[in-house]
Amino acid sequence: MQLIAYIILYPFLWLISILPFRLLYVLSDGVYIIIYHIIGYRKKVVTHNLKLAFPNKTDQEITLIQKKFYHHLCDMILEAIKSISISEAEMKQRYVFTNVEEVHKLEKENKSIILLMGHYASWEWIFILQAHVNHKGYAVYKKLSNKYFDALIKRIRAKYNSHLITTKETVPTLLRAKVNNELTFNGFVFDQSPKAEKAIHWQNFMGIKAPVHVGAETLAKRLDMATMFLKVKKIKRGYYEATFYDVIKNPKEYKNYEITDAALKRVEEQIYEAPEFYLWTHKRWKHSDKVPEAFL
Repeated sequence: MQLIAYIILYPFLWLISILPFRLLYVLSDGVYIIIYHIIGYRKKVVTHNLKLAFPNKTDQEITLIQKKFYHHLCDMILEAIKSISISEAEMKQRYVFTNVEEVHKLEKENKSIILLMGHYASWEWIFILQAHVNHKGYAVYKKLSNKYFDALIKRIRAKYNSHLITTKETVPTLLRAKVNNELTFNGFVFDQSPKAEKAIHWQNFMGIKAPVHVGAETLAKRLDMATMFLKVKKIKRGYYEATFYDVIKNPKEYKNYEITDAALKRVEEQIYEAPEFYLWTHKRWKHSDKVPEAFL
């Protein structure tokens, strides 16, 4: 059944991917009507999250942010499909890094890198970074249930020497790279909620106490990797600007979770600047009623 689903759906995805961007966004507007107005995909979750994060905003303001968010979400879905066929040259024009020299400096110092970023603006097109640097890229992801679509996603990322690895594969893969003296660039979209019972760190996020993923910082200290945060800004439809912040060459010199907390603050800054570009469909604060006494 998985193969049949892939055979049926892939031609449609490919046809969508070769559409010019002008038509792609016309299609995105149509998808928005279906997802937001007809299906109402996770609308209750989005409304709940927005009211938690912005308790002082009116219902009208919340609704406006919500509509803008769903427009952006549909754009991202279509842009992800566009990744199947988009050229490297066009991708470089649309996803621009303002200070990639920060990576080159660490490369000269033979430092592998842990990159922290939030579910903000665009994390689908981050793999074009590999066309600018010599580090081998790895990104931690959740494996798709359909093995054929999972392989497709991996092929798309591999075009620019960027590779997807699961959580279980992360430590052995990066340990092997270190033993082989291989420079790696490792992306972690870290701001989603871990399981409450496994969380070892809780922090205020948008004014609400929540568990936080700390695996990226832990790995950086264990494997002596530099860390940095990537802030992504949506300039307009299909155009993004990415800037590296908070370059830390020796993370072991920092207190536990200090790096993670600073990165979380960076995500907050982005959300306050333009909340419509954050991923509001996830139940980010679902464990807010389970905060251990030690973190209250």
